[in-house]
Amino acid sequence: MNIQTQSISAVDPIKLEKLAEVAVKVGLQLQHGQDLIITAPIAALPLVRLITKHAYMAGAGLVTTFYADEVTTLARYAHAPDDSFDKASGWLYEGMARAFAGGAARLAIAGDNPLLLADQDPAKVARANKANSMAYKPALEKISNFDINWNIVSYPNPSWAKVVFPDLPEEEAVFKLAEAIFAASRVDLADPVAAWAAHNTTLRSRSDWLNGERFEALHFTGPGTDLRVGLADGHEWHGGASTAKNGITCNPNIPTEEVFTTPHALKVEGHVSSTKPLSHQGTLIDEIQVRFEGGRIVEAKASKGEAVLNKVLDTDEGARRLGEVALVPHSSPISKSGILFYNTLFDENASCHIALGQCYSKCFLDGASLSQEQITAQGGNSSLIHIDWMIGSDKVDIDGIKPDGSKVPVMRKGEWA
Repeated sequence: MNIQTQSISAVDPIKLEKLAEVAVKVGLQLQHGQDLIITAPIAALPLVRLITKHAYMAGAGLVTTFYADEVTTLARYAHAPDDSFDKASGWLYEGMARAFAGGAARLAIAGDNPLLLADQDPAKVARANKANSMAYKPALEKISNFDINWNIVSYPNPSWAKVVFPDLPEEEAVFKLAEAIFAASRVDLADPVAAWAAHNTTLRSRSDWLNGERFEALHFTGPGTDLRVGLADGHEWHGGASTAKNGITCNPNIPTEEVFTTPHALKVEGHVSSTKPLSHQGTLIDEIQVRFEGGRIVEAKASKGEAVLNKVLDTDEGARRLGEVALVPHSSPISKSGILFYNTLFDENASCHIALGQCYSKCFLDGASLSQEQITAQGGNSSLIHIDWMIGSDKVDIDGIKPDGSKVPVMRKGEWA
């Protein structure tokens, strides 16, 4: 099987091996005897093989990988009967949920072509996405409730590289994207594991400060933005490494530059404009502008992908409300790179962002012991979706609002105040 041999040669094998080691040791902190479920684009096979090796070296019980392929995905849109688009592999996600309930860890390799479905019927894309979201829910709940240690890393899939660097030959585009992934993931350094430990300490000091302030809301102001985001009752800020309910401390996102918490689903007011395009399941949604009343999006437009955005917002009641607010300085390494990755894992770490949909129960004080009803009562949102989009730039100011109405500067011109 020849999988883009030319492109693979553009990827530094030493750094790729370091990325695999970081994914297992820092991203997952995989335990002896623990099973691992991996999902990946088929182009990422070289990284899957290295992660699998390092997982077994760390004592993994069994590593199982599920691959996705762009050609077969497009074959469905070209040839499948109409009712295919309301189907999803529920049996697969039920099996994953059972594996997670039995203690398995989860690792996703991101790297899909962000524009794969750009030319497909938006109605079919939306139906397929909704069916998949509904089927995925039992497995996603184990992840969003932080029952297990999980991690996402990226691989420079040639089709993704060509979107990021459209003017370069494929091999050069793959090389540039690979180097950008390695730098953001800190595997271009001599000791990436130590570098991650230091970075986690920095992020913890930011979240500790925010937790000490007990803000009632955050007020974002900037071009096209005047937004008050109420914070959930008993919210807790997190960033970098987190300890899952199974007791394992992991770094869910590699890279990460954010500190994040749970907004109050009923207390978001005002309007906000996106500062970067959102690539959502093969569709680009750009120049998003929305208006909130009582926590709910009541108006939404976009210069590109508006039909898909509106379908996303109609997924369920929680899709029009926020499940996350995250702060990232404009000077973050990913922002400084000047590269638009068309991939949320990277682009969200270049900018402050908000997420539509499901909240993380982890982001509450004593969150592990709260029931779903308590989380809802404290302002936590529930939805089939969780979609981050970027609202930060060097022109955005953020104030923390105290319960007495007083303001504390949090960010000025995109940097910590």
